[in-house]
Amino acid sequence: MECSNILEGTLKGDSISVNGVCLTVTALKGSCFDADVMPETMRATNLGYLKPGDAVNLERALSPLGRFGGHIVSGHIDGTGTICEIKREDNAVWIAIEASSEILKYIIHKGSIAVDGISLTVQYADERVFKIAVIPHTRDYTTLPGRKIGYKANLECDIIGKYVEKLLNREDKGTKGGVTLEYLLENGF
Repeated sequence: MECSNILEGTLKGDSISVNGVCLTVTALKGSCFDADVMPETMRATNLGYLKPGDAVNLERALSPLGRFGGHIVSGHIDGTGTICEIKREDNAVWIAIEASSEILKYIIHKGSIAVDGISLTVQYADERVFKIAVIPHTRDYTTLPGRKIGYKANLECDIIGKYVEKLLNREDKGTKGGVTLEYLLENGF
């Protein structure tokens, strides 16, 4: 991949997100880098659909000294969704994405979603699709304007919701299936 701006200061072993997928730089060659991609990554993401020359979103890992301008994104893709509608409204472009129930359960209205690594706000969600409204700046600096209906986008849901679900469903100290009223009372709540 040719990406001189992204590679500024990058070292072998650093992480670079490609369409939202966290990859490890294995070699640097001028304005290009190599990364190993394992079969599970190919199955779970849209990387297998890419052809030489396709535009991708690239992002370096967040430095602890940098500004935090989006939501927490790890580059660990939850799955893909399919663009099913694109509609322009004034300066915004609405994009509807159909996704599985396993992904949609973590998507909430006015919550966060990463689409091909782009941190976005969910404007609508139901049991079949969610919608985002893309502003001009995002259109100008990402691959979203080139995407068409039928495109499979990488989706990463907000990590906080996944951790909350895990904690609420854990079975410990005699709880069966998560936090119950009895469990809360027994523990001083």
